[in-house]
Amino acid sequence: MSDAVIAQREPFAVEVVKGNKYFWCACGRSKNQPYCDGSHKETEFTPVGFTAEHTKTVYLCGCKRTGKRPFCDGTHKSLEA
Repeated sequence: MSDAVIAQREPFAVEVVKGNKYFWCACGRSKNQPYCDGSHKETEFTPVGFTAEHTKTVYLCGCKRTGKRPFCDGTHKSLEA
């Protein structure tokens, strides 16, 4: 699998609503970051769906390299500039 496009080198802080379903962009090509807009269709990537367990701010990975997809795990701090 090729590497995803780095959308940004920090997490996206987004408000999610309990019970709502979201689709995180895994390819990095979406124009609607951090959410999927279908731009992955010509790649091997697929979006990662999740349902919010609480209404709160969450931090979704912007570098697309996290080990806790779709949430940021700090991997962006170790990426080369």
